[in-house]
Amino acid sequence: MYFSIKEKELGFIYNIGIHLVHFGLKCASTFNEKIKKGIVGRQNTFTILQDNIKANDKTLWFHCASLGEYEQGLPVFKVIREYYISHKIVLSFFSPSGYEIRKDSPIADVVVYLPLDTKKNAKHFLDIVRPELTVFVKYDIWPNFLNELKKRKLRAILISANFRDNQSFFKFYGKPRREALFAFEHIFVQNQGSKELLQSIHYNNITVSGDTRFDRVSSQLKQDNHLDFIETFKQNKLCIVAGSTWPEDEDLLIKFINHYATKEVKFIIAPHNIKSQQIKNIIESLIVDVVLFSGMNAKELKSASVFIVDTIGILSKIYSYADIAYVGGAVGTTGLHNTLEPAVFGVPIIIGNNYSKFPEAKEMILNEGVFSISNQKELNLILTELIENPKKRSLSGNSNSDYIKRNKGALNTILKYLGL
Repeated sequence: MYFSIKEKELGFIYNIGIHLVHFGLKCASTFNEKIKKGIVGRQNTFTILQDNIKANDKTLWFHCASLGEYEQGLPVFKVIREYYISHKIVLSFFSPSGYEIRKDSPIADVVVYLPLDTKKNAKHFLDIVRPELTVFVKYDIWPNFLNELKKRKLRAILISANFRDNQSFFKFYGKPRREALFAFEHIFVQNQGSKELLQSIHYNNITVSGDTRFDRVSSQLKQDNHLDFIETFKQNKLCIVAGSTWPEDEDLLIKFINHYATKEVKFIIAPHNIKSQQIKNIIESLIVDVVLFSGMNAKELKSASVFIVDTIGILSKIYSYADIAYVGGAVGTTGLHNTLEPAVFGVPIIIGNNYSKFPEAKEMILNEGVFSISNQKELNLILTELIENPKKRSLSGNSNSDYIKRNKGALNTILKYLGL
């Protein structure tokens, strides 16, 4: 009886917490444009669903926390889209960074913000959508939505899941989220450690499939990655591409560029934040010729040493022109960005030292394809060595491309389970 009461109390606390989160987000939206977009967007979710889904429509539901999870799930989404041609697909995001960039995604018929995880919202959402199959990506677990799926006996799977023992699922206070996992008829995990954690809570419908991101980045090799303006900028020179950089990354890179400045090496910087003030700060700190994507012309492209990408959506193609890549986010605490995107093109990669939550970075460091730096001196040493040592560049780059090839296959495993 004691444990039953505790479980009810935890569920009650969770539901109260969701309402408190909503109140906190509304307050924070006054000062934060990103949060405000989420608040406003969620207010329109049910209207969008009701306008686009009719009572006799067959539907599927894909849910991603943000843009990274969308890219992770995309290989699976594409095949399901092709197979279920008569179904309407609802794609939901929790974060504005996913919704705002992919609200016109061709793999979905309806794209919405996921409403906050209240019992009322979950019932209303599923009353309208009624999905025959639901696919969640990684670990954006919402108990009320998932419990409602389970009550209605609707199929749901979780793909590319990656669990750590410090997550709430495996703590005494994580009962609501832990129970929500049992709404999934099957969970596809990235590694054996995740499988063992799920087994420790007596969830056993598990397959170690690997990470669908390897399939996603591998598909980039089959696409047309040609960009005329990058070819004009690069010419026949060595090119260093710094992707998804934050100010702390840019400070290190700018000092290196200003010190190393040479006409024989070209630098491309694609900041994570492309707001005008941040771009202005980068330009004013550089002592070499700079050209912006938004203001480029052929003459400046040829003469400039640095190209700044003040737009979104083309970084994965730009990596195909890299001889060396720098991936931002791990010098500070914002979180390392996608190292697999440049790795698939067989280039050596430099990152910061805060990568403990990124198993692929750890493995590529062990394979000597990725190099971690923590200060200016270390960046200068490894970047100079990679510039001046073609053999090291080649060996490191080949190590990364081989790593991608070895880890492909999650897509086929998931599709086989679904009978596709």
